[in-house]
Amino acid sequence: MPDSTPLLIGISARIYYPATPVLDIGGVFTKTLHYLEQSVAHWVISRHVLPVMIPAVDADSIVKRRDISLRRYADMLDGLILQGGNDIAPESYGETPIDPRWHGDRVRDRYEMQLVEAFVEAGKPVLGICRGHQMINVAFGGTLYQDIPTQLPHAIAHHDADLYDRRLHAINIVQGTHLASLYPNTLQAAVNSIHHQAVKDVGRDLVVEALALPDGLVEAIRWRGPSYVFGMQWHPEFMALETLHEEQLDGKPILADFLAAVRERKLRGSTPAAAPADAIA
Repeated sequence: MPDSTPLLIGISARIYYPATPVLDIGGVFTKTLHYLEQSVAHWVISRHVLPVMIPAVDADSIVKRRDISLRRYADMLDGLILQGGNDIAPESYGETPIDPRWHGDRVRDRYEMQLVEAFVEAGKPVLGICRGHQMINVAFGGTLYQDIPTQLPHAIAHHDADLYDRRLHAINIVQGTHLASLYPNTLQAAVNSIHHQAVKDVGRDLVVEALALPDGLVEAIRWRGPSYVFGMQWHPEFMALETLHEEQLDGKPILADFLAAVRERKLRGSTPAAAPADAIA
């Protein structure tokens, strides 16, 4: 008889830091907040799927990092989604910030890299959205462009503050990849674009599955290893809200594929698809 227990999908927390000096607005916005964006939760949640936010712990937390085990999260949860958010700190991939504005969030970087390591070692599927896609690349030893307009002035605009999630551009789906199998007969599609950083050097054992047109920036990556690890630069949860463009890529096949991998892994029980010890940076 099939297991009717809902899948528990861990989602890494976004982190809001109050402005310095703290604005005199009172209430919760004077505090550091860990939160799950509604659109991501609604994209994932169903009668058979429950999202569970995983908060970060750092040196200033009431609970100390030594008192918790992220491997326990990987043991108890069925899969992991890394949501979007603040920049990844250049120090996380061996660089220093070109500009102080791009200092990123080292607290979140460390916690998410440890989460990726724990879920990969447990053989549990991992899906990355926007920043999450970049984090997967960094976790596997890759690097990023700190700022596309500065470092790649020939590139198209990948961020528009006014259009935000309505900023669309075309991607080329690399044929012969797993992503291409989810979209048969689709060579190109439109996705949203809300980022100023991007994959530069691709991480170990990651294959590129989509490229931005016409500048060729990496838009999707997948691990060649024994478990499911996939990252996409766009936000499918925003595109699920309404139809903006008839050529817009439908995110439902990606979510269904991820959840199918989660279910398959859960049915296997406690035997993980063991990852090589040096798989994660």
